[in-house]
Amino acid sequence: MTQLEKVQQTVADLNLDVAYLSDPMTINYLTGFGSDPIERVLALLVFPDHDPFIFAPALEVEAIKDTGWKYPVYGYLDHEKPFDIITTQIKKRNPNPKNWGIEQSQLTVDRLHSLTDQFPKADFSRDLTPNIQQLRLIKTEDEIKKLDEAGKWADFAFKVGFEAVKVGQSEQQIAATLEYALKQHGIMQMSFETLVQAGAHAAEPHGATSVNKVNGDELVLFDLGTVYEGYISDASRTIAVGKLNEKQQDIYNVCLEAQLTAQAAAKPGITAAQLDKVARDIIDKAGYGEYFIHRLGHGMGMSEHEFPSIMEGNDLVLEPGMCFSIEPGIYIPGVAGVRIEDCVHITDNGCLPFTHTSKDLTFIG
Repeated sequence: MTQLEKVQQTVADLNLDVAYLSDPMTINYLTGFGSDPIERVLALLVFPDHDPFIFAPALEVEAIKDTGWKYPVYGYLDHEKPFDIITTQIKKRNPNPKNWGIEQSQLTVDRLHSLTDQFPKADFSRDLTPNIQQLRLIKTEDEIKKLDEAGKWADFAFKVGFEAVKVGQSEQQIAATLEYALKQHGIMQMSFETLVQAGAHAAEPHGATSVNKVNGDELVLFDLGTVYEGYISDASRTIAVGKLNEKQQDIYNVCLEAQLTAQAAAKPGITAAQLDKVARDIIDKAGYGEYFIHRLGHGMGMSEHEFPSIMEGNDLVLEPGMCFSIEPGIYIPGVAGVRIEDCVHITDNGCLPFTHTSKDLTFIG
């Protein structure tokens, strides 16, 4: 049974008349068609007893057919009213669909209103987001292979990036160097905006790569990932430029111990919360607990942030095939920031990482 057929079975089991799926990543996962429709409407409609159809901007229709999609696809022109066309096609299959499934985390209020205007007596309360998350949770062997390949290119990016680090180089120059090298090898897309953060700037966990220049005797944080056949990598390393003082070295050593210990503990049977605690306890004991300000990890696959969250309060039991990041960090404002991260997949008796760049502290200059 394909993943799309599983969704159709879910629709039937929940006694839904139709599912309106609008997250582009969900559509890509279920159909093989990937697109960012921007402001235009893109949706996958799934029925319990009829073939599904894709509704898309007219300019995407041929691309959808080229993927091998064997079911109907309907397009609309920019001047047309998309929900009028969607309604017509739905009513051909069910004149009065009352029970709907939607992705509440993705469907905008505006578009929900468009649907309720067309179907005023329908019930849109059934959220299928957890069902989709569960479907994507356990990766197949083919998905693992793609994630492994994406990881290899992340390792390549680290190598090029580290070699580009010099005193006086800006964070943006270093990021541009590694991304250009990837493009020369046919890797055209990053998982997310590459982060290169030097010195105290690295104490901002989501601070953007900037014109800030590398100075001597400081840490430089890299967080990057690539996309391979729709699947991503995501990894972080922190390196040293020049000599480190005792505080900088200690921050690094504690973060590394937390990451290595948590990665060694990741296996079937442990919960997400327990795994988070393994790393957090080490950082707390060293006196840096207040500077570890995010969850230990997040799920990954086709998206850089997927279900589940590896964090306190999540009692999800880890199972083989689950993929997620293990990324403890210590961020001391005005001083330094360190994050060390591998994404891993759970095996029968442990876990394996997708990236293999050494986590021993690398010194430049």
